[in-house]
Amino acid sequence: MQLTLSENIRSFRKQRRLTQEQLAEVLEVTPGAVHKWESGLSVPGLPMIVELADFFDMSVDALLGYRSRNNSLDAFAERISTFLRTSDPAAISEAEKALKKYPNSFTVTYGCAQVYYVFGVEDHSNEYLRRALELFDQALLLISQNTDPYISEYTIYGTIGSIHVFMGEAEKGIELMKKHNTSGLLDLDIGLSLAVLLDRIEESVPFLSDAMRSHAFEMLNAVMGLAFVFSRRGDFVSEQNITDWAIAYFSGLWEPGAQGYNDKLNAVLYAIRSHALMHRGYAEEAQSSLLTAAEMMYRFDADLDHSADGMRFVESRDDISIHDFLGRTAENSIRFILDHLKDSEFTSLWEKTMEILSASSETDREEHA
Repeated sequence: MQLTLSENIRSFRKQRRLTQEQLAEVLEVTPGAVHKWESGLSVPGLPMIVELADFFDMSVDALLGYRSRNNSLDAFAERISTFLRTSDPAAISEAEKALKKYPNSFTVTYGCAQVYYVFGVEDHSNEYLRRALELFDQALLLISQNTDPYISEYTIYGTIGSIHVFMGEAEKGIELMKKHNTSGLLDLDIGLSLAVLLDRIEESVPFLSDAMRSHAFEMLNAVMGLAFVFSRRGDFVSEQNITDWAIAYFSGLWEPGAQGYNDKLNAVLYAIRSHALMHRGYAEEAQSSLLTAAEMMYRFDADLDHSADGMRFVESRDDISIHDFLGRTAENSIRFILDHLKDSEFTSLWEKTMEILSASSETDREEHA
């Protein structure tokens, strides 16, 4: 709460074109008293504040400059979030106020736990980290109130495990994360803790490898989804830009010349890129991009290798195979894209591309006959 009484007395006096001496005469006080009020050196008593408010024709609240603050649960959560974004230490005192007012709220308890966790890690403060542990434990008891799909008991246990690692309780933290690593959700946290914080390099590699594979293909799905969004909006520049970026990104994840799922992935990306180029008026580049997509499609479909072999930077696992919702073959996948783009002009361009490749193959056969 912030009051602006001294500033207000001075401002309202000047609005009425009064000197300090004239105001003092009206109120039957000394000019020195008015000077001290306006300088913040002293504060008038309550009866005098009421008299000042009456003289200036306003409420006492207005004279004091008091504004009631929104202390609703949502407002507390928003303020804490803002303090975190700006690394404002006021987040700590705000968190404790919120906890006193809403001790049984999951939203407040979890948010305040995050405050202590962030400041504990950044300031290397075990005191803050211990407070974060208390609050995360309390949040687990209140988890039934949670409505955020990105928060679950598994993500909370993952954070608790990380806190134990930061506090020097490595074995306890790692085992807790491993115990709650449902569907590999905590692979990255476990791998990062093992590699960076504990220097247990070889133990970290399987976790980091699985995390990298998983996040790479989540990224693929996100790229395709956003490409469709941009297409529907008619933002073909963004559609091309995101597929250009994805082609470079995913190509860099495979050994040069590697064949396999990489071909299917790139066939789809080059097809989407062609769609953007066509609508931007680059007919030749669109055709070329579709030809590249078709060549990769044929190469993948000739062998149908869904393994992750050839993926760089990760440890290979024999039991890893990659599948997606687009279709079993690359041709099925491109057909899926065509069906959902619902763009007759682009479908015609694809059919023309197939005719060109078919004619080229027939010519090659005749030359070798």
